[in-house]
Amino acid sequence: MRHLMSPLDFSVEELDKLLTLANDIEKNPEKYAHVCDGKKLATLFYEPSTRTRLSFEAAMMNLGGKVLGFSSADSSSAAKGESVADTIRVTSCYADICAMRHPKEGAPLVASMASSIPVINAGDGGHQHPTQTLTDLLTIRSLKGRLDNLTIGLCGDLKFGRTVHSLIEALVRYNNVKFVLISPEELRVPSYIREDVLTKHNIEFEEVERLEDALPQLDILYMTRVQKERFFNEEDYVRMKDFYILDEQKMELAKEDMYILHPLPRVNEIAVEVDSDPRAAYFKQAQYGVYVRMALILTLLEVDVSC
Repeated sequence: MRHLMSPLDFSVEELDKLLTLANDIEKNPEKYAHVCDGKKLATLFYEPSTRTRLSFEAAMMNLGGKVLGFSSADSSSAAKGESVADTIRVTSCYADICAMRHPKEGAPLVASMASSIPVINAGDGGHQHPTQTLTDLLTIRSLKGRLDNLTIGLCGDLKFGRTVHSLIEALVRYNNVKFVLISPEELRVPSYIREDVLTKHNIEFEEVERLEDALPQLDILYMTRVQKERFFNEEDYVRMKDFYILDEQKMELAKEDMYILHPLPRVNEIAVEVDSDPRAAYFKQAQYGVYVRMALILTLLEVDVSC
């Protein structure tokens, strides 16, 4: 039995196989419509979520399975003091696979050690968000046709953004990937990412403050919001939240085939006028999230779909 705590839990070869399966699901949805008949997914979400929770639920339903779970800690026995380990032990009696979102780093790992069903980390604090990373990889590969030989700009909250940390860790395994890290001084990537991931793997990267300086060289621009829930005080959040706003004028500096990704939700960092630009791929990215989670559920449940 396998769990997914980090994108690095899969080798590059396994990732390639998973993404190829997701592409096949996109092209042939009817082939997969009943492969999980009788199976149940538990969504244990201790923290608010729209896309991640709904895309997991849509993924399981698209496969013919059913969904149960809770959407906030207040509506679960966690409010009475039940531990994560006890919750997953009980959930294992009711479901075949589980997706867990938790504000505390490492909580899904604790759950996986007590679980008798596969556990998927659906986001743990500022730590990891592996299924978002799988979504990002599928989106980039589908739009650009490759995951190597790319210059990728990561813009906004690079300090608290778990999607950014996970994506960097996943992409350093591919050849000739360069990163341009675009953030104010206060929101730069943590030193462990800079030193233990980028420098350690001899990855070319540069850190800049101005989005305009980075745009002309990028193949992918990955925008992020400044996360209010990760700040300790309102004053710092208000000062940072409008630091970067991508608009039509800035898009004129970008390549014709540079795609914009965003894990969403968007607040104001991408102007609505950009939505009509053919390079805006963030809503397509949300759709890819369903396909990749369908592929992940099939992989972890070891469901073999005959061609």
